[in-house]
Amino acid sequence: MLTLCDLLLILYDHFADAWKSRWVESKHKSDYGKFVHTAGKFYGDVERNKGLQTSQDARFYSASSRFESVSNKDQALVIQFTVKHEQNIDCGGGYIKLFPADLNQEEMHGDSTYNIMFGPDICGPGTKKVHVIFNYKGKNHLINKDIRCKDDEYTHLYTLIVNPGNTYEVKIDNKKVESGSLEEDWDFLPPKKIKDPDAEKPDDWDEKENIDDPEDKKPDDWDVAENIPDPDAKKPDDWDDEMDGEWEPPMVTNPDYKGEWKPKQIDNPAYKGKWVHPEIDNPEYTADPEIYQYASMGVIGLDLWQVKSGTIFDNFLITNDPKLAEEVGNETWGATKDPEKKMKDSLEEEERKKRDAEEVNIKEEDEDKEERDEEEDYEEEGETDSKLKDEL
Repeated sequence: MLTLCDLLLILYDHFADAWKSRWVESKHKSDYGKFVHTAGKFYGDVERNKGLQTSQDARFYSASSRFESVSNKDQALVIQFTVKHEQNIDCGGGYIKLFPADLNQEEMHGDSTYNIMFGPDICGPGTKKVHVIFNYKGKNHLINKDIRCKDDEYTHLYTLIVNPGNTYEVKIDNKKVESGSLEEDWDFLPPKKIKDPDAEKPDDWDEKENIDDPEDKKPDDWDVAENIPDPDAKKPDDWDDEMDGEWEPPMVTNPDYKGEWKPKQIDNPAYKGKWVHPEIDNPEYTADPEIYQYASMGVIGLDLWQVKSGTIFDNFLITNDPKLAEEVGNETWGATKDPEKKMKDSLEEEERKKRDAEEVNIKEEDEDKEERDEEEDYEEEGETDSKLKDEL
């Protein structure tokens, strides 16, 4: 088995030739969606932008490509690829999975054990994230941060860098969008510190910042009724006590009512602040300097679901050189992104002109039809007048 220090470039696939000689489509299910080799509806370069495109709606997709098994021990691991959701995706994955070398490619499926899952995932307005999932000791761990993915129809470059020392970096379009510590941003290990199970807040610990002023007394005239009889009300002249009962004036709010009396607040001389539960070293915690490391990597795969197909995957790269990945990104995505946008804008302008022309044609046809209808109505009125004259 090779280590990454033996090679700078482990895998580079930009689908310039017959991809089916390198990629194996899973046979685990009979109804997986089919990939097609195309640059799509718009592109910067029709040949350089050809990749694998999902072609059937509401399908699972499962295909993979093998490379010589490697380990990233003591070396950086860089995974990079491009994604174009030219279908304006509403729900579906755009991520890759990196598998151990012992994967049975023809039996690859959603529950197959992988090392790393990385890339964009979109489902409605609420989910537009970049997945960064690591398998650690048999369990998949999701990143604790929210990394937003691109959700437009253009090609974008996604890069994950995993370093010795358990650090990482995520880049989109060759710009850093997130970085940090593997231990801090994933729940691989138990916490370093835990609350001391033997510690308890003292009974005399006072957390009240303010208390009632013991010197403050309620005024003698404070207690008055909230509502009083209306002093301006008068018994109606036609009020009959025998018929209507004893007259009582309506109640109104008492202008002298001050509400419930409360003593003013003063600083509590016994205040000690909020009690903080002391922590101790967690006996379950053991540092692991090799979280970043995988002993075997040998397959890269696309294992995903899409409601609306049309996503194009291209420029798969695995290396141990972040600088090389950046250069490849600039030479591929960077060199074609502007022409791609220019072609899409041109197509949209042509489509707009076509719609405008169709609207003009429809309007002219409606006007012609209206004129014909008026002429027919005029002719029918003339025939009716002639018949009336003949009858008369």
